[in-house]
Amino acid sequence: MKCSRVIEQEGGFTLIELLVALLISFLVITPLLGFMINVMNTDRQEQAKANSEQELQAALDYINRDLQQAVYIYDATGIDKIKAQLPDKDATDKVPVLVFWKRELVSAVIEAEDKTKDDSFVYSLVAYYLIKDTSSTWSKAARIARWQLRDGVSATSGVDCTGYTGKYISGNCPDTGFAPFKLDGSGSLEKKMNEWTKATTAYDLTKTPFRVLVDFIDQTTTGAPTATCPPDSTSPAITWSKVTPTSFNTIDTGKMTGFYACIDRANTTAQVILRGNALARTETDSSRINYADGKKTYFPTTSLRVQGRGYLFK
Repeated sequence: MKCSRVIEQEGGFTLIELLVALLISFLVITPLLGFMINVMNTDRQEQAKANSEQELQAALDYINRDLQQAVYIYDATGIDKIKAQLPDKDATDKVPVLVFWKRELVSAVIEAEDKTKDDSFVYSLVAYYLIKDTSSTWSKAARIARWQLRDGVSATSGVDCTGYTGKYISGNCPDTGFAPFKLDGSGSLEKKMNEWTKATTAYDLTKTPFRVLVDFIDQTTTGAPTATCPPDSTSPAITWSKVTPTSFNTIDTGKMTGFYACIDRANTTAQVILRGNALARTETDSSRINYADGKKTYFPTTSLRVQGRGYLFK
């Protein structure tokens, strides 16, 4: 008997076949991976852009409601005149851009004879600042902060407030450093408002702090769109005053136009322009978040024009 010898061939791939397969896979997968990464980055940037647009609009709506109560808005010359009276007057990382007086409602504060509570009105000085510093709490872009100084609610019988004469409703003392504007005497309304000085008591920024309204404001100092005020063809007599940080200093913050205002002081009207920086939400390298024409879609811009409803008689 003879045994049959069956030769079994082992299945598999040769080393050369494996190398060829790996090479083909690399050539196919690498472009797809790059495409997917690009799609994900674009999606992140578009989402950041949408968030910036929403936040800018919310901030503008807030400023709009604030300005509607304005009785006097400072133009560039006026802000320069009273800047020494505002907090952090020597700061190099924050500058006031929008400053105005408003008449503010204080609800249910004065007790009437029938024991009900009546409303009252007080004047407040409001300032919106453009801030660019190295704080790790906020973005590498700039931000806008609001500061307010409010008068107290006076009363014939009430409590004494430190640094002030007269009586005030309990819990409604003037903010430390508040002083009312003075309209008596001769001179124009502009002159009188530009001569406003704070009270002799120092500001207490623990009680009247800077409160951030919106972050991710464009901080670009070169190559950004020029801040220009709109011509008003319907009323050629109107002269808009361009208020940007450049009006007050020459530091980097002063060269930014992500937040500026055009003021028609005579008509208590302001046009406010904001430009966001969506790239600052996604980029970690601060050198890649500056404005460029090719990336302007990620720098959404919005604006409003509003007239204060109040009026001051000199």
